[in-house]
Amino acid sequence: MVRRLIMFLFALCLANAAWAQEGAKKKEPKPEPGTTVEMPFLMAPMSQDGNLLGYAYISSKLICASPNACIAVRQKLAFVQDAFVRDVYSKPIALASDPKEVDKDLLNARLTAAAKRIVGDDKVRHMSFIEIKFSPLHPSDSTAPASPPQPTQAATTAAGAGSGGGKGDDAAKSASSAGATSKPASGPSH
Repeated sequence: MVRRLIMFLFALCLANAAWAQEGAKKKEPKPEPGTTVEMPFLMAPMSQDGNLLGYAYISSKLICASPNACIAVRQKLAFVQDAFVRDVYSKPIALASDPKEVDKDLLNARLTAAAKRIVGDDKVRHMSFIEIKFSPLHPSDSTAPASPPQPTQAATTAAGAGSGGGKGDDAAKSASSAGATSKPASGPSH
């Protein structure tokens, strides 16, 4: 029994080490302090067969070669953002298998090339995506009511009273005048 427990713990340790190595491979290396420029949000259209499905909201940062390169990027930030917007609107950025999912590698390559073209090849390394969210053009029925709300009885009576003329108008006037005369005056009179 003890032997099995030791073997199980040993196997668990090996598996944990393998998972840690796999996680380290996928994780980007941290950039040096002062070498990132957070970009304004980017809104990219997502379509399939010429039909707009929604928009991808992209939060990203540009990784620069040095802190001085970041200053150059910040000086031309408006031009870089303009190039990004033109790029995502000119060509699709979706995965071939899923039109609602962004192809991060393709987008990274295209946006990095656009930034390098504007700022300089030696100043920009790559893009880093903080968050990408897809928002459909037509939300599902779960977020919107299926039919408009129906007016209540009080709302229809009030609407009829304000229409001008008719039996409903006379009834409303007599009810309001009767209510006003039947209440005794309260409070001190001067």
